[in-house]
Amino acid sequence: MAKKKNITSQDIISFYMDYVLEHNEQPKTVYAFAKHNNFEESKFYEFYGSFDAVEKNIFKAFFDHTIIVLEKNEDYQNFEPRNKLLSFYFTFFENLTANRSYVLHALHQHKNSMKSLRVLADLKSSFTHYIEHLGIELLDVKQDQLEKIQNRGLKETAWLQLLLTIKFWMDDTSPSFEKTDIFIEKSVNTSFDVLNIAPLKSLIDFGKFIFKEKSKMR
Repeated sequence: MAKKKNITSQDIISFYMDYVLEHNEQPKTVYAFAKHNNFEESKFYEFYGSFDAVEKNIFKAFFDHTIIVLEKNEDYQNFEPRNKLLSFYFTFFENLTANRSYVLHALHQHKNSMKSLRVLADLKSSFTHYIEHLGIELLDVKQDQLEKIQNRGLKETAWLQLLLTIKFWMDDTSPSFEKTDIFIEKSVNTSFDVLNIAPLKSLIDFGKFIFKEKSKMR
């Protein structure tokens, strides 16, 4: 039988996920994996250097697909950051749910090691970049170093929130994962309520007013 020629990175991801779910382990070698799926071994290396790289890219692919779906929605473009992030979460977890068997396998097998975090490294990079450019309003500190710390804190907190939501979803046994939907809505809304800087801005403005008026009275 002639070897498959038009192999894409998405094909390799699909082949890999199917193999892992059927055999409950990574393929032994790239050669065996390519032979099993009837394509040349060299095609694998056009896209990936190892199976670990494939695993990392799978979670990034879930993110990329989520963004593609969201950007096709005209309403999403006009959402405020809170609703954009809610839309991201619901769409992202629809993708995870569609591939739940693989996600559970990939994360459970490394649950007691740092490798589970390495598997999510590409996802973290993409997600924190998304958060950084979401337009979430932070306090204007007018100091570069403090602004960098504030932005870094926002990204790391958002990433931790996503990890906690993934853990909740993995343990969720409710019909259609409805408890995860509730968790997403409450956690995202709570995080934005905490970030609400309008009262703090008002307090700062009031403080400036008091200081200014006291200065006039002297």
